[in-house]
Amino acid sequence: MPRFSDLEEIRSLEEALHRPEIRRSREAVEDLLAEGFMEFGASGRVYERATIIDQLAEQSDDNDGELLASNYALKPISNDAVLLTYETERSYQDGSKRRVLRSSIWKHNGLKWQMLFHQGTIRA
Repeated sequence: MPRFSDLEEIRSLEEALHRPEIRRSREAVEDLLAEGFMEFGASGRVYERATIIDQLAEQSDDNDGELLASNYALKPISNDAVLLTYETERSYQDGSKRRVLRSSIWKHNGLKWQMLFHQGTIRA
């Protein structure tokens, strides 16, 4: 069973990827994403590790709106991997909101946790 400390550590790593200064740091993102990483985006597109790293490094400083994350849950899927699920809500300056269900698989490589898979699904 995952320990509370695992949830807090993985939640912190996941939330680091929400921060613009981390997202734009190629080195930081490379450290957080495992080799073989893949994402099924809320847009319906599939992204591989190199593509995500390139896209995030090129993001502008534009304000994408406030992002709130909630309802974190952690479930073991093997001796060295866990599934993190949660919800996000992004509020935009025009008053609109976008709610997304998110899931990430984090794998421990013997030294640290790295994200192996992520999926975002828009919630109606």
